[in-house]
Amino acid sequence: MTLGEQLDLKVTAPVDDTVLTVTPQAVGVIKTLLQQRNIPNHVLRVFVSGGGCSGLQYGMAFEAQPQEFDQVVETDGVRLVVDSTSLMYLQGAVIDFVDSLMGGGFRIDNPNAVSACGCGHSFKTKDSGGAASSGGCGTCGSH
Repeated sequence: MTLGEQLDLKVTAPVDDTVLTVTPQAVGVIKTLLQQRNIPNHVLRVFVSGGGCSGLQYGMAFEAQPQEFDQVVETDGVRLVVDSTSLMYLQGAVIDFVDSLMGGGFRIDNPNAVSACGCGHSFKTKDSGGAASSGGCGTCGSH
């Protein structure tokens, strides 16, 4: 009997199954928006759709409640929901809110993106094909 068998050791690689992480700054802005719009019990849907200059683009919208197959992420009283298709592209992403002199907004740091448009609103994964580019695009100003 080996030492590993005697101690009944099981070695497994750590698995990070975090759906989304939301920073305190983003939580604060979401709470403010919910209060301003008088919809305190709504959820924020985070989704990915086709389009944008890099092939896929991020979207966000308030909804009254989660749908049947949504993943729900609750952080400090704020609920975000992600549908199963979008989850394939957003797994492990961090949602932040950045306020700067050049303008502010939500920023998604997505570990699944291999390139992104200069404005950060669209991205490409390694499986989505096309040319890799991280520069600007003609549609950045329209977001």
